[in-house]
Amino acid sequence: MIDITTENFETEVIQASMSVPVLVDFWAPWCGPCKALGPILEKLETDYAGRFVLAKINSDEQQELAGAFGIRSIPTCVLMIGGKPADGFMGALPEGKLREFLDKHLGAEGQAPADMDEPETPDPLDSGDVAGALARMAEAVAAEPANDDMRYDYVKLLIGTGHLAEAAGALAPALAQIPVPLRFEALQQWLNALEFVANDPRGQWTLAQFEQKIETNKRDFESRFAKARVLMAHNEWLAALDELLEIIMRDKKWDEEAPRKTFIAILDLLTPPKPKAGPEVSGKSAGGIELAGHATVQEDEQATLISAYRRKLSMALN
Repeated sequence: MIDITTENFETEVIQASMSVPVLVDFWAPWCGPCKALGPILEKLETDYAGRFVLAKINSDEQQELAGAFGIRSIPTCVLMIGGKPADGFMGALPEGKLREFLDKHLGAEGQAPADMDEPETPDPLDSGDVAGALARMAEAVAAEPANDDMRYDYVKLLIGTGHLAEAAGALAPALAQIPVPLRFEALQQWLNALEFVANDPRGQWTLAQFEQKIETNKRDFESRFAKARVLMAHNEWLAALDELLEIIMRDKKWDEEAPRKTFIAILDLLTPPKPKAGPEVSGKSAGGIELAGHATVQEDEQATLISAYRRKLSMALN
């Protein structure tokens, strides 16, 4: 059993849980149920002979840690495995229930826990294996064709890696929905831009060529829209938004509002994904202690930029 503070939390809980599960017990000296639970947990740590480590956090003295884990009542126990919370419970459970909880994750003595029988399959993208990632995602989409989240990620990767024909085929079922979800419309606009660059002679124009055409006629919307698509293909998203905005301000209805639809698509593509539910939602480390810092600031800046362009669009349309 070890007492945990903010100073040793990273070492004794996060890092230690990479090699052996750590059961974190949030308690307080005035808490009656905590006094009943504590001795049982210490006994179990001895009985389990090193199969888990008991780490105790005094919630009164370590309020930062308690707040980071969102502790609302005590006693609360959180089982850390691999640097992340795996499970937990509240209240002073009897010894039998505690053994059931531990055995679920640690396995019976001499046996591997059920959730460790098969190692997690690594994501091919983590090692730069795009082909492997695409194959894996294709299988997943084929197995669950109604899973829009998987289809979106698959199509986005196909487009981003230049597999345009495959992307069009994988995107088709999503576009058949009524109404079509905005995120799939956004992918369609991105795909349209890349197909334009690949198939239209203007896709090979330099920006100077476009500017020369536009300089002679500010209302040459065909050239402006083509330029915006070329910019999209080169990931010059903000420049593309500015060009599309020029068309919208001059003619909101041009080409059945294609510039507005493309503008909205770019904003959707640039919008940071919503954080998934879990211990890291608030931008903290696996244990919920350290702020993500630079990454969080980047997302905030991106969101601010997108909001600014949404306001520009709103002003242009009114």
